[in-house]
Amino acid sequence: MDESKLPEAWRVLRIQSELVDGIESLAKLHGAVTVFGSARQPEGSPWYESARKLGELLGVENIPVITGGGPGVMEAANRGCFSTPADTVGLNIHLPEEQRPNPYQDIALHFRYFFVRKFMFVKYAIGFVIYPGGFGTMDELFEALTLVQTGKVRSFPIVLVGSGYWRGLLEWMEHFMQESNCISAHELKLITLVDSAEEAAGVILHHARMLQAQSLSE
Repeated sequence: MDESKLPEAWRVLRIQSELVDGIESLAKLHGAVTVFGSARQPEGSPWYESARKLGELLGVENIPVITGGGPGVMEAANRGCFSTPADTVGLNIHLPEEQRPNPYQDIALHFRYFFVRKFMFVKYAIGFVIYPGGFGTMDELFEALTLVQTGKVRSFPIVLVGSGYWRGLLEWMEHFMQESNCISAHELKLITLVDSAEEAAGVILHHARMLQAQSLSE
């Protein structure tokens, strides 16, 4: 049914059903890492292969991987984790183009609403790893930064992979946003910049072990 023709009350129920389904499906998922990046990266490209390696490195440590469920970097991260003991999750969404579910998902959910899907990306994550991507990737990056900055979620690593891609953005944030007193230096430190899957996995694993130690001491 055309979403625009739904009565408002029915739209609320549809939103509620997506939330309930997502929470029930992922309730046993703990300590996952959400991976973002371009849907346009083909198999064999450097970012695809790096994300595939990252998924494997996390999976062998029994850390589940969550992606948007589509092709490119999302497929690669799911694929790397798929043959490991950890669950690989795809949060798919209905889009007019680019979004086709990849076949490497132990748990595949389908959403109509971006904001419900974005909630699921964060709720079960202990870290975000973000590869080069487009508007959607940027959206998720700044969403994560805002949530951590404002204390709306427990602080977690936000790791950018690929200094050649991200350096210009970070320099702009430092030279214009920070110098214009729009952000502070310590807020820029919420971002960790790396160049390999191994470095990204190292940041995440260090954080995961810290969380485990904190849990045992409580």
